[in-house]
Amino acid sequence: MPAGSAWCHPALLLLLSSAPLWAAEISCRNEDGETVDWFALYKLPKHAKGEIPMLGLEYMYMDALAPEWQLSKYLINMTQGALGQTLKQLYETYESERNSIAYAIYNDEVPESDSDGWKRGHTKGFLLLDKSQGFWVIHSVPLFPPIPEDGYGYPATGESYGQTAICITFKYDQFTEIDQQMLSYNPGIYSCSIPNIFQADLPNLQKLCAGSRLPSVPLRHLSKLQSAHGEIFLHFAKSHLFIDDIYVAWMAQELKTDLLAESWQHSGQKLPSNCSLDYHVYNINLIGMPLNSTFYSINDHSKWAVSREYKDQWTCIGDLNRAAEQAWRSGGFVCTQNEHIYKAFRHLIIHYESCTDASTSI
Repeated sequence: MPAGSAWCHPALLLLLSSAPLWAAEISCRNEDGETVDWFALYKLPKHAKGEIPMLGLEYMYMDALAPEWQLSKYLINMTQGALGQTLKQLYETYESERNSIAYAIYNDEVPESDSDGWKRGHTKGFLLLDKSQGFWVIHSVPLFPPIPEDGYGYPATGESYGQTAICITFKYDQFTEIDQQMLSYNPGIYSCSIPNIFQADLPNLQKLCAGSRLPSVPLRHLSKLQSAHGEIFLHFAKSHLFIDDIYVAWMAQELKTDLLAESWQHSGQKLPSNCSLDYHVYNINLIGMPLNSTFYSINDHSKWAVSREYKDQWTCIGDLNRAAEQAWRSGGFVCTQNEHIYKAFRHLIIHYESCTDASTSI
């Protein structure tokens, strides 16, 4: 038989076509189940004003293969959507591949049983990886996602307000950096498995998963991460010991850009726009989506920021709000200068608040 002809054998083709999902590389998945380097989504609030009435489950979606906002053909509570397709890898493999994959699901909305629960990060996300690669999702949805035993679902509590999520695919070596970020994050992990084969590379995640004592926490930590396809991301992680507004005191000054910031404005003491340092942070107050849909920030639970100046092209998506009490919480942001992501988010802004309390049109 000539070399290579075995690849044409019908029986082998049948075997390959019926290979289980975990045989493929762990990756962010788009709505066709295809691997993508990254995706971002923005779930619309139930009370958005536009051409069609909203259920609170519709969302805009974009990824590395189609880098412009599109209204998803699915609702966010459907397994066919990007979050459902991505989580399917975790839900279908966590039991059968127990010793060769690592995962962690965390959310600050899950009740903590220990006495220092207030020190847990104001963080929401999940990650899944093997010794080859994996993905990390950072999002804003309380009580999400369900534990693997329950399968995919979306909480009713996440319907009323706007929400964001970003997924990034990373090669295995990048998770050693992410593990370091988790030390500052101190996330409230409620479902996890970090087998011993990952102990040398993911010591902090393993301790967090086991509820073990952590080493001393750095005040803050900035990591440069590279996606599986070479996209550069910066990740800002602050601990509860860094008592300041992460937007003004760190991100804007580190990125050397004025930021327009969108975050939850219901709880606690909202922070006004701030022009006290070299680089300023302005609160967004009105968002405009495709389909002529608009909503005020009061109806948005997402947390993101973009450069005010188009030339800087920074977009940051993360965990923390611009509220006084958030200065005492750990959390962070992942930031990118991807021009498509920047354009998609920057063009959503209709008005923002200047430092003189006047509303400024874009």
